[in-house]
Amino acid sequence: MKQSSLSHWLKFAILCLAALGLLIYFIVLPLSGLSIAGNNPEMAYRFWPWLILFWLTAIPCYAALVFGWKIAADIGRDRSFSEANAHRMKWISNLALGDVPLFFCGNFMLLFLNMSHPGVFLLSLLPDMLGVAVAVCAAALSHLIYKSAQLQQDADLTV
Repeated sequence: MKQSSLSHWLKFAILCLAALGLLIYFIVLPLSGLSIAGNNPEMAYRFWPWLILFWLTAIPCYAALVFGWKIAADIGRDRSFSEANAHRMKWISNLALGDVPLFFCGNFMLLFLNMSHPGVFLLSLLPDMLGVAVAVCAAALSHLIYKSAQLQQDADLTV
């Protein structure tokens, strides 16, 4: 697969993820929350705190998509292994690692304020573990991209 073709597919995937995120964060979650609040009026006070928590967790996700877009653009320009891309992957890792405590602490706070259920809190540990896995993978890729960029730079200097 050519670099430009790979770049286009990556950008298409990023756009699809962004659109899916918008659909989930701004249509599915609010409508589901309103449905739950409508069917259970005693839970209506939980709607906005949970929705705000979900919206706050979307911010690092979309920032990571922006960095992913820049990486895809560099791949299209045949600059896959560059220190800039290694730095961007490190940012993606940091954003994922920052999103985990944000969601965990927000969920714990809602549990403490009696706006959540212990089962929901335990189930929410799965997305937290997924976020840690993404952060570790992005950090490992960042390291590998950095090492590859150094090797490429050394090879360019010897030729």
